[in-house]
Amino acid sequence: MGESRFIEIERFLDSLQFERGESENTRSAYASDLSFFLDFLLTRGISSLEQVTRQDVLDFLESERKQDLKVSTRYRRLVAVKMFFRYLVSTGRLKNDVTDVIRSLRKDHPLPKVLSEEDVRTLLESISGQRPYDLRDRALLEMLYACGLRVSEIANVQLDDFDLEAGLLRCCGKGDKQRIVPIGMEAIQRLELYLKSARPVFAKGNLAERHLFLTRLAKPFGRTGIFVMLEKRARAAGLLQQISPHVLRHCFASHLLAHGAQIRAIQEMLGHANIATTQIYTHVNSNELLSTHAKFFPRS
Repeated sequence: MGESRFIEIERFLDSLQFERGESENTRSAYASDLSFFLDFLLTRGISSLEQVTRQDVLDFLESERKQDLKVSTRYRRLVAVKMFFRYLVSTGRLKNDVTDVIRSLRKDHPLPKVLSEEDVRTLLESISGQRPYDLRDRALLEMLYACGLRVSEIANVQLDDFDLEAGLLRCCGKGDKQRIVPIGMEAIQRLELYLKSARPVFAKGNLAERHLFLTRLAKPFGRTGIFVMLEKRARAAGLLQQISPHVLRHCFASHLLAHGAQIRAIQEMLGHANIATTQIYTHVNSNELLSTHAKFFPRS
């Protein structure tokens, strides 16, 4: 396959990113998965894509299984291979899609980790100081929870992206898709306090910097920094389980659902393209359903 294989992969990845609006992270994952597949083909002496057969793909999957890779990893790699061959056929590079009749692996969807409402309250209220760092971290975590944002979304919020009087935030999600989400009164109050007393300290007079949350170096507060800050704040609050920004996003959805919010509204606020992604939160609340049934059903 030589250099041509890399050219075909690059064209495929470009089509994912620019035509389908996939993120850079998705592009990188597919590039890695296809690299494993093509390396496997080279070990079999296959020098061109035209030589690949259905059995070659099946043997690749079997080799992955024997390495005890997670089902989710094998699932993702098969999806990458299938999409790659579908692309090659659609562009006329190949005549036949050898993966067409290969069924995708059954992907187990682990239930998202969710904190109780009490644990979230403990985390947020543990940040009660008036130092600039306290005001910033409290406002950021309040917004993560109140708006259900991804860590990349909160990191990229600009000063022009929200209207505190209306209580709304304009957010840019996956595939550069924009959505409007409510902020909530507690988050608004913490954000106002941060903007008044803390952000000017971090900005150091740099009016050109428009990111909402900044570091001590007057730079945007990035993904890694937010992860580290949240871990430190969780430990300080006495929470033992591992917590990430995405856990607060899960809490946002699960707690809304538990209080009676419609799943379509939650889907819109999370920015999920498919409601099936949102429906996983109905399983998260199954324990509450069981306890409610046991408490109120006359024959329980």
